Formats: sequence, structure tokens, C-alpha cells
Amino acid sequence: MRISGITIPDEKRLEIGLTVLFGVGRPLAHKILDEAKVEYGKKPKDTTPEEENAIRKIVEELKLEGNLKREISGNVKRLIDIGSYRGSRHSRGLPSRGQRTRTNSRTLRGKKKTMGSGRKKADKK
Repeated sequence: MRISGITIPDEKRLEIGLTVLFGVGRPLAHKILDEAKVEYGKKPKDTTPEEENAIRKIVEELKLEGNLKREISGNVKRLIDIGSYRGSRHSRGLPSRGQRTRTNSRTLRGKKKTMGSGRKKADKK
């Protein structure tokens, strides 16, 4: 089953399989399946062509994948251009929502680099 150029895994339940689309989580997958009147536990290989088309029609109306990524990057670029605090945090690669950075935020700051004491060792005679 392919939706928006992405293959939905055949062996996973539809509610889980739809989450491979960028911008679709479990709650949105449930809404899509409710609108299409398809069971959550059904596997993509067991769906009828009518059910597939119903799901595809609903998903194509949503802003997902490339369009969503473009919108998010545009929002971040706008924050950087206007010089807001959040924009400066994004440009420096730091958390923008008030978290502490002395110890945590490793996912944004990258691998830990140990610093020395700042003093050079005394030369041995």
C-alpha cells in the first residue's frame, strides 16, 4: 500500500503503519481510520481497494511530508530573520523552550567534549 509516495509496511497494523508518514502520529492515524471507517487492527495487505482509496483521499487532504517540512523550516527561518530569542537559539543549535543547558540538552548540543582546567602543565626539568 502506497500513500503520497511512501510505502506503508504490510505486516504492521494500519494504526501503526500510517505513522511512517511524516506528520502522522497515533492520534491522527486514528482520526484518518475513523473517517475512512476502517478498523485500527487491520493490516494493509488485508484492506480492500475501496478502503485504500478512502484512506488515500483523506491523507492527501492533510499537510504532510514535504509540505509540512517546508512549512516548519520556513517558520524557523522567519524566527531567525526577525532576530527573535527563539530564532537565535535555533541558529546556535540550543534548546529554545527554556530548558537548562548546564547538564542536559545533549541531543541538540551533540556529543560531550571534556574541557581541561585551562592551565598548562609545568614543564619538567
